[in-house]
Amino acid sequence: MDIKSLIPKDKFDLETVEKLKQHSFGDIEPIIPDLLEWLQDMNWPVGQPIAAFLLPFSEKIAPETVKILKGKDEMWKYWILVTFGKNIKNKWVVQEITRIAENPTQDEIDHELNVIAHEINQ
Repeated sequence: MDIKSLIPKDKFDLETVEKLKQHSFGDIEPIIPDLLEWLQDMNWPVGQPIAAFLLPFSEKIAPETVKILKGKDEMWKYWILVTFGKNIKNKWVVQEITRIAENPTQDEIDHELNVIAHEINQ
């Protein structure tokens, strides 16, 4: 099986998301960045089930999470914080959440990411 076939084709591709559940983290590790892209808008039908699938692997996806939190897509950061923020204890993720709470960019303030990050740190 081509592991890339487990990447949803569109925001309604729940059938493909269901197939993820049959695979281990080791199987899907190469497509983690692709799966995280579907969390850019949790209003998409595939967003919630992908988030639920990835939640147990929060620590293992920490490097990708840090990249997102250091990026410029504030809505994506929002969904990552809300989805994984309280579960990830990885030092680099915690450090980035603390930075957002204590020294946010203007865009992070405008999107209230500093408020969410502060709540996570409590």
